[in-house]
Amino acid sequence: MDKQWENTFRGEIDGFQQAIAAFDRGELDRRAYKGMSGGMGSYAQRDPARHMLRLRLPGGRLDLERLDFLARAVEREQVGRLKLTTCQTIQLHDLGAEQVPALIERAMECGIYTKGGGGDNPRNVMCSPLSGVQPGEAFNVLPWGEAVSAYLLSICRDIHMPRKLKIAFSNGADDSVHSAFRDMGFQAREDGTFSLRVAGGLGALSPSMGVLVEERVVPQEVLYYVRAMIDIFCAHGDYQNRTKARTRFLQETLGQEGLRRALLDRAAQLKAQGGLDLPRPEAPASPGKAAEETLCHPRALPQKQPGLYAVKYHPIGGLLPPEKPGQLCALLQHMEGAELRIGPDETLYVINLTAAEAERVLAATGGGARTRFEHSVACVGAAVCQQGVRDSQSALRAAVEAVRAADLPDGALPRVCISGCPSSCAAHQAGAMGFQGCVKPVDKVPQPAFRMFLGGGDQPGRARFGQACAVILESDLPALLVELGRAAAEAGQDWEQWSAGHSAERDAIIAKYA
Repeated sequence: MDKQWENTFRGEIDGFQQAIAAFDRGELDRRAYKGMSGGMGSYAQRDPARHMLRLRLPGGRLDLERLDFLARAVEREQVGRLKLTTCQTIQLHDLGAEQVPALIERAMECGIYTKGGGGDNPRNVMCSPLSGVQPGEAFNVLPWGEAVSAYLLSICRDIHMPRKLKIAFSNGADDSVHSAFRDMGFQAREDGTFSLRVAGGLGALSPSMGVLVEERVVPQEVLYYVRAMIDIFCAHGDYQNRTKARTRFLQETLGQEGLRRALLDRAAQLKAQGGLDLPRPEAPASPGKAAEETLCHPRALPQKQPGLYAVKYHPIGGLLPPEKPGQLCALLQHMEGAELRIGPDETLYVINLTAAEAERVLAATGGGARTRFEHSVACVGAAVCQQGVRDSQSALRAAVEAVRAADLPDGALPRVCISGCPSSCAAHQAGAMGFQGCVKPVDKVPQPAFRMFLGGGDQPGRARFGQACAVILESDLPALLVELGRAAAEAGQDWEQWSAGHSAERDAIIAKYA
């Protein structure tokens, strides 16, 4: 960002420092404080004396400079809780009021801006996490995602949207970023263009697939479409009812064809004015290394660059051990071209490694998920989040312990997605199995529970939403999962095969707990 932008942001940090101090002293209520803090990327936790800071990382990219900042910040501030998020960011939790403004300012020194990390702002721009290195991708979408992120930051002070805006870029080989149902979803095509879907989204009210508005967007013109979408949202979005103030409700307001025409017309007007064309990105520098050694390991993924690997590491529940950034930083500074990417499923990838380097990274990242089920996704949960209804992290830990004790084979259960409230932070509707925190009356006494969803998916070209099928008491969740997984294992099938072919047996097991 330019110096003028940064100087303005520093002034906002000074104002925020006064606001967070006033909130800490009890002079500012939660509602008023939230309206101010979200735009700075911070929220108060359920314990009002503790705060969260969300680092804005376009495409989930953590190069060595940013990783070094994170490692030093965690050590200096004694950060005890780090959360990888489904929007490819990192959240620092349990911070004191005096720590947050200082961290925001220090983050700027390595190009991390928390501006717009919450509130009614364009959020972190997402990209397929292995963009640039994934075999089978149409092309590297990360440069376009980073360019859109920079543009959004440059205009975020000039626009007042009804609610947040989430933009995602899929490389065509992977759509874990859910481009099919984001506010704006660009999917790379083999001909070098993007297909564009808009006005999709999750949430408890009217989850919607995006509307296909253009099949061949020229990458250099993506900013015209982004600005057009913002203008349409500001013109037709609901500023009165926050529940319906998301782009997906434009499908009702304008109709799908009306939305499509309005967006294309506005984009055409902007193109005629000019000024938003993006340059073709320079080809990324090659890591300049390769080796003849090969590696076969379930967490080592061959890249499209011959001889190089990406290592994946999924800390259970996306809770990154506080010592891990420092360990990885010390390790990667001796590995040319290596960097980290955060996936939307809370998986961390270390890319551009030789086989020998990958072996060392594998050794440094043990202790994470071992099976498909242990790669499950959970939001931070009600123990921390003031909006939460259920403690999704606690529920996941109990389920993992029960499944491990049952010694179920890998694949007998799918990766599940657990959201602690209706906000869909874990994208529970998009999982093969998902759970949404709720309350279930039992003998007129409210009990902690989860609404269960089945059948979601996010494969490129085959995105679909799961359907709610039951409400399960939180205390019964581990037993339900074990019984479902055991039934699949006894049939000698993985979850997808068994669930599709034994739906009556599956539903009968669920009914026992519903």
